[in-house]
Amino acid sequence: MTGTALPHNATEVFALTRPIHVGQAHLVVSDLATVSAFYREIIGLGVLEQSASGMVLGVGAKPLLTLTTRGDVARAPRTAAGLFHTAFLLPSRKALAGWLRHAAHAGVRLDGASDHLVSEAIYLSDPEGNGIEIYRDRAPLEWTYHADGTVEMATLSLDLQKLYDSATDEQWTGLPEGSSIGHMHLQVGNVPEADRFYEGVLGLKKMATYPGASFFGSGQYHHHIAANIWNSRGAGPRQAAMTGLADYALRFNDIKALDTALKTLERLEIPVTRSAEGHRLTDPWGIGLTLSAAE
Repeated sequence: MTGTALPHNATEVFALTRPIHVGQAHLVVSDLATVSAFYREIIGLGVLEQSASGMVLGVGAKPLLTLTTRGDVARAPRTAAGLFHTAFLLPSRKALAGWLRHAAHAGVRLDGASDHLVSEAIYLSDPEGNGIEIYRDRAPLEWTYHADGTVEMATLSLDLQKLYDSATDEQWTGLPEGSSIGHMHLQVGNVPEADRFYEGVLGLKKMATYPGASFFGSGQYHHHIAANIWNSRGAGPRQAAMTGLADYALRFNDIKALDTALKTLERLEIPVTRSAEGHRLTDPWGIGLTLSAAE
């Protein structure tokens, strides 16, 4: 590995110490009770706020996922722009093994598992088909960087039995403190347009590419945002009443990076509205996005 700056505090999660990182995500769902139960009982999030039409879930006091429903909600087609998966980052391999053990005992159907060189990841879907990744990062010193600053990634088989066998017998009580959303993986209609928006406008760096996908990160993280066309080539903007990803947040530890992004948005005449949460806009496919200074 060359030229990456480690977190100043070894107890911090590398992804969250970068100039830009993911905050919360917001899904619109048809069946709030069923989907919220899944994120609580299977994924391991706790309830922070609740109303008749929505729920905020998180770890400890940290909000990570908002679920809402509406009277005119319609199931989004698989080919629509929006969510590929929400990636929950666990703070250790021990935590990932513990979650796998819990999921196995609960009879959860997994969609796959991969060793990406930089991380180990397990994939599944919620009851309405929203993709989920549960993963842990290897230490950044174990990653391989290329001369252009991109990072070596792959999709190799992950030995789930070996991971399961490494779990302790501790009672599982949900995702541990330090868990977060490490990245958002999006379905988009066009990868070059995603490159122009997430790299050219928001200031992320393209850290890796696969056929039909780009991976964008900040501060030499492997990716905070990914965008692919594997199901959604040519997709247009999302409709307001669609299920799936309504919006998500990017937090800026680097205020200069936030200022630069806002100036670029203004120069390109991309509409931005100011709210208590930050600066709200939509990407080229109508996915809501809020930019704000990290707390």
